[in-house]
Amino acid sequence: MANTEGSTFKRCGCRDQNGKLLGAKCPKLKRRNGTWSSAHGLWGYQVELPRTATGTRRQARRTGMEYQQDALDEAAHVKNLLELAEGEPDTLVPIADLIQQTLKAKQPLPAVEEVKRRLGAGADLRAQIPTVAAWLQEWLSTKTDVAQSTWRSYHGHITNHLTPHLGQVRLDKLTATHINAMFAAIDERNADITEARDSEDPQVKASVRAMRIVALGTKHRIRATLRSALSEAIRRPDLPVQVNVASHCRLPAYQRGKPLVWTTDRVAHYRAGGQVPSTVMVWTPEQTAAFLDRARRDRLYPLFHLIAVKGLRRGEAVGLSWPNVRLTDQAIDICTQIVQLGWQTITTTPKSAAGQRSITLDAHTTRVLKTWRTRQARERLQAGDAWIDNDLVFTHPDGSALHPAWVSDLFHDIAREAGLPPIRLHDLRHGAASLSLAAGVDVKVVSAELGHATTAFTQDTYQHVYPTVAREAAEATAALLPLKQQTRSDLR
Repeated sequence: MANTEGSTFKRCGCRDQNGKLLGAKCPKLKRRNGTWSSAHGLWGYQVELPRTATGTRRQARRTGMEYQQDALDEAAHVKNLLELAEGEPDTLVPIADLIQQTLKAKQPLPAVEEVKRRLGAGADLRAQIPTVAAWLQEWLSTKTDVAQSTWRSYHGHITNHLTPHLGQVRLDKLTATHINAMFAAIDERNADITEARDSEDPQVKASVRAMRIVALGTKHRIRATLRSALSEAIRRPDLPVQVNVASHCRLPAYQRGKPLVWTTDRVAHYRAGGQVPSTVMVWTPEQTAAFLDRARRDRLYPLFHLIAVKGLRRGEAVGLSWPNVRLTDQAIDICTQIVQLGWQTITTTPKSAAGQRSITLDAHTTRVLKTWRTRQARERLQAGDAWIDNDLVFTHPDGSALHPAWVSDLFHDIAREAGLPPIRLHDLRHGAASLSLAAGVDVKVVSAELGHATTAFTQDTYQHVYPTVAREAAEATAALLPLKQQTRSDLR
């Protein structure tokens, strides 16, 4: 077979008595009848390539194939790629460069249709197709316009899951099967952690103490990160990615926990068995009042009062500054928040435009904040030069900022001392929203004060109502029916 068509050869790794490789001259490569031995040696091919831009001769050459037909097929593939340059001689050298670069990297040759598409898009054929790991790092480096907490979440997904499981796969070779295998491996690790936690061996338990279960919601967010990165790759004409395979991987449907109220029956079941009915629990108005009654003994009662009544997020309350409090107008402006990244904190603006908002205060909450301002002024005088001036509304006695996690710990201590069923600090916000809706406040007003982007989200999240309100609504609805009063005899 001429070089222009490609030639195949067979060779092995045997050496002569002097240690020199025999290669294609090894007598074991052929049987006595002159036919090729199927038990010795491997096949290869070589195809003459167009000269480089500097005029240097070169060949497409690959070895290590088990069957001659494989070598013939790949040699034909090389020729088909070169034929794409017919009528477009300027593309001949770039196509040859791509072939040479791919073989040198020991990667599979690109499909003819893929190279044709890249030629049509005017992409640089000589650009190396990255691995998933390389592309994810490149994609992450462009995400400079997202909140630091979001960037950190992307980084965690890439570092802890996507790169370890998928990083070595070439980007255009990534399939839904690869991604499904990653989630299967995560499930196996979750099972191992759970089993170790249930072990009676203290050493086995200790071995997983710092490990965390990857919940279904987290797996959905990992997939969302990969899907976003692949969407960007599809928009790049120089990358041969046409399908977002992350959209085709299988995950069970995920639903955010809907708030449930700690009714009398639910509290009784919890006291008996320790099971919390939902990931999001809300106190009744009476339970919230009991918490605030106990919190009045704590210096930071005004902070918890503001969250419980007006539904601020933890970071918004901790990051609230006095220039954004308008007590005369009975309003506060949410412009900044203190968020936690690991253990470190940063001061930033709310993530969405809806998060930057004004909240109207009731007369009692306004008095609570006025009293707190007076107390803080006294603490400032007592601290003297040691006072840390940062204009924050809620601080330690020396003026220093509160750490969000420290505030959560204080909340749980107060709730436990009050003998209340458990909720998260964030669930005080849910309680404030539910209370407003139960009181008949228009959902648009509630949505705006919570900082939600849409009223649909507010309605979907807080579609439940407090039991007493629900019973009153049920009785009022039944009373609209013009039925005669029923007796036992009526029902026979």
